[in-house]
Amino acid sequence: MTNTVRKIAVLTSGGDAPGMNAAIRAVVRKGIYHGLEVFGIRKGYEGLIHGEFITMHLGAVADIIHRGGTMLMTARSQEMLTPEGQKNAAAQLRYRGIDALIVIGGDGSFRGAQTLSAQGIAIVGIPGTIDNDITGTDLTIGFDTAVNNVVQAVSKIRDTATSHDRTFLVEVMGRDCGNIALQSGVACGAESILVPEIEPDLDDIVAKLERGHQRGKHHSIIMVAEGAMSAWNLGEELRQRTGFETRVTILGHIQRGGNPSALDVVLASQMGGKAVEILCAGETDRMTACVNQEIQSLPLEVAYGERKPFNKVLYDLANQLAI
Repeated sequence: MTNTVRKIAVLTSGGDAPGMNAAIRAVVRKGIYHGLEVFGIRKGYEGLIHGEFITMHLGAVADIIHRGGTMLMTARSQEMLTPEGQKNAAAQLRYRGIDALIVIGGDGSFRGAQTLSAQGIAIVGIPGTIDNDITGTDLTIGFDTAVNNVVQAVSKIRDTATSHDRTFLVEVMGRDCGNIALQSGVACGAESILVPEIEPDLDDIVAKLERGHQRGKHHSIIMVAEGAMSAWNLGEELRQRTGFETRVTILGHIQRGGNPSALDVVLASQMGGKAVEILCAGETDRMTACVNQEIQSLPLEVAYGERKPFNKVLYDLANQLAI
């Protein structure tokens, strides 16, 4: 491996995602393995602009692989949206002699990274977002854990739904992307799944509920992505049209929390290691991606190509199984 860098830094930006700590750990230890100095930047781009750097050694990432959240913390940065803020961020890296930056985050985080790349900073992005909405990669860090968190919550909700003969509407995260609702809805056997990508068919939802009731079904689960429509409004609409008692549960940030799944830890570790390899090979403007179960290096601009396609095949199957 050709080592073209000596000092690298890593930050997490945007919403936290389970597995980010495993990615940080992999970056630090892989970097040290290859003789690099590694720095962590606290509080994302906001911390970068204001010089919140810490030296990362082997012990700094001990006992974090299984922890949710991010040890480096994260924050939104309005300054990073301005040319002056971007200039200051690059200056902080140059002042410390840091050759390259690894950014763990989603779409907005990658866009911030591109502004630094334009100023000559070597960049690699690691896709970390529970929405799994980054184009070019089959999986993003945190998605599997978020889906499992929803499934575990719904298993508890189902007990009450069955006991009281109620219809429960479970609202999950996903303003623009329905991947969490779709995957968890299939895993839970939801009667209906509402996603931002597809216009809701209220007549179909009502028909499914009534068919289930006629065959003696004692409960129903409807999965609603927050960007599809208000679960409260849908619950009231269904109550008026069917007469069935409805309840709404909004899972919110529970979906992000807790220990990452084994899949997310392995994925994050692989992506963190790959990011260091990319930089050591003298490459920049790249992102790590999981493609057909292999971790690859792709141009960062892939993330800004066409919108990641929604899995309509799985969505159709979910409807067919919920007859």
